Amino acid sequence: MSAKAHDADAGAAWTAPKGSWASSAANRRSMLGNRARDTAPELALRSLVHAAGLRYRVAAKPLPGMRRTADMVFRPVRIAVFVDGCFWHGCKQHFVPPKTNPDYWREKIGGNMRRDRETDARLEEAGWLVLRFWEHEPAGECAEAVVGAVRGRRAAQQRRDDA
Repeated sequence: MSAKAHDADAGAAWTAPKGSWASSAANRRSMLGNRARDTAPELALRSLVHAAGLRYRVAAKPLPGMRRTADMVFRPVRIAVFVDGCFWHGCKQHFVPPKTNPDYWREKIGGNMRRDRETDARLEEAGWLVLRFWEHEPAGECAEAVVGAVRGRRAAQQRRDDA
């Protein structure tokens, strides 16, 4: 039975599907509606970076065999850009732990944060520059940082090639 059909089942008490983290039908619907990519902050950043004349890969794996994707990837200059959601990545300024299932959420968000640090370390070890931004940061400031980093790395690459 689909989540919608299950949720709409009138008269029956709601029970989470086996293995589900949802504490209620409304919570399940809300969480299923969260986007993994193409969020408003990502789209705003991509639009500004594209308008500056830069081209990039979207939701791409920076390294072969890496199961994680970056929101924007500039392969020739080895720059990976991530736009992290305040809730999912534990922003110190905006994250508010849920009152329902606190142990689950503490482990889930903590795991996301550990995975982020591991991803950063793997990419940096391979010579990549990792740029991480919070969803609440102004897109214009983030775009300036991305454009500056890409152009800086391109210039350094050109100087090495000319030498």
